[in-house]
Amino acid sequence: MTRVNILLLALLVACAIGVVTSQHRARRLFTEIEAGQAMAQKLDEEHTQLQLEQSTWATNRRIESVASRSLGMRLPDSASTVVITLDPRAGKTR
Repeated sequence: MTRVNILLLALLVACAIGVVTSQHRARRLFTEIEAGQAMAQKLDEEHTQLQLEQSTWATNRRIESVASRSLGMRLPDSASTVVITLDPRAGKTR
């Protein structure tokens, strides 16, 4: 009977250690998941901010402003603009 009690006690201690270990692992994984979700949210916010910045930097008015100030570019005169039209029948083959 004493051997059975000792065996059951050892089994109980092993199970208790297993429960503590699994709870610790679950808590650690949960904190890692939360940290990953926080990082994902931060990156999503940064992505949104970068998209907003990109749309601001890529406006036509800003591009024209930078081109005229930095590069000395200007819009062509209407007299020097040539419009070329294609004959729609010329592109077809028989």
